[in-house]
Amino acid sequence: MLKRLWLWLGRLIGRLLFLLAALGLGGWAVGTAYYSWKHSGPVPSEEQIPPGEAALTQAIIEDAVRIVEQHRDNTRVLRDAHAKAHGCVKAEVTVRVDLDTELQHGVLSEPGKTWQAWMRLSNGNAYPQFDRIRDARGMAIKLLDVPGAKLMGSAGHENEQDFVMFNHPVFFVRDVAEYRSNFAAQADGKKALAFFPSWDPRSWEIRHLIIALKTLAPAPQSPVATTYNSIAPFKLGPHNIKYRVIPTPENCPKYSLPQPNTDLPNFLRSALYQQLSLDRVPACFALQVQRQDPTHYMPIEDPSVEWDEAVSPFETVADIHLPAQDFDSTEQNLFCDNLSFNPWHSLPEHRPIGGLNRLRGAVYEAVSVYRHERNGAPTRK
Repeated sequence: MLKRLWLWLGRLIGRLLFLLAALGLGGWAVGTAYYSWKHSGPVPSEEQIPPGEAALTQAIIEDAVRIVEQHRDNTRVLRDAHAKAHGCVKAEVTVRVDLDTELQHGVLSEPGKTWQAWMRLSNGNAYPQFDRIRDARGMAIKLLDVPGAKLMGSAGHENEQDFVMFNHPVFFVRDVAEYRSNFAAQADGKKALAFFPSWDPRSWEIRHLIIALKTLAPAPQSPVATTYNSIAPFKLGPHNIKYRVIPTPENCPKYSLPQPNTDLPNFLRSALYQQLSLDRVPACFALQVQRQDPTHYMPIEDPSVEWDEAVSPFETVADIHLPAQDFDSTEQNLFCDNLSFNPWHSLPEHRPIGGLNRLRGAVYEAVSVYRHERNGAPTRK
């Protein structure tokens, strides 16, 4: 009798497992079909600004200031994100001599032109934590002596063109409304609620939680050994584009970085210092752009969606060279800390577009002014 009972239980469990597997596969198939239909395109080629965005932006600024104050050290107010720099280094950005004429706009309008620049490499967190902790990594580039009227006429930034990136192709929120909900939860110390704002499963953002977890990646071997993405779209003359920076070690002298000691809290700065300052070996990158094809699902207003490279491949528009240099001094680190990067420090030909970029323009500027005032730093930096 006991044997028959076990056989009956085995058959029951087997059928339940089969049923659960069938339901799971069916749900996956339905979800995939729905997602493919919903995200099949076409999409608008112009911005779509929702009502109420200005009020949400002001609330996000207030939350950003709260985070800045929470993470300040004993003497200085830090950034609300990307607080820890691995270094600010001098860079040269050279427009490709064979650049397609359709892409010759703004700072790319003169093939062969070399721009002098500052590059800041950083961790993404608002608190300066150990480099081995999973995190996003950032790259910000500031081209210098760029003539022409800029979209944001902040004092001291009249001759600058900024590019702001981090090392993941998509962002973990779709719009300013979701950013407000997510950011407010983080500012309140309730990170677990950032993607689960209510008990209603329809409000849960599982896909965006997965993106956030992927964004918090292990550290690269060096800050110059990973790809950085704009995430949000921009104008390039008449085109809507995203851009990225990829390492191109083949364009520099061959170099193998010694195995880093990842137990050191600042091993990414050490790796950068080892290559540029001790071994005196330059680092090389390429600046690339990807054009929007609005007949496909390549939205402007949703930075959580990656534009399909099979539809629109990236095109190299400039080369970036980090010469061998000494950068890890007290004076230069303070200079780096006082630098402000904003995608709206920009020529009109490179105008930021989409909700995330509209938000960045207001929040970055407000936090920068607040931070510099509290630190007694020159506001032009």
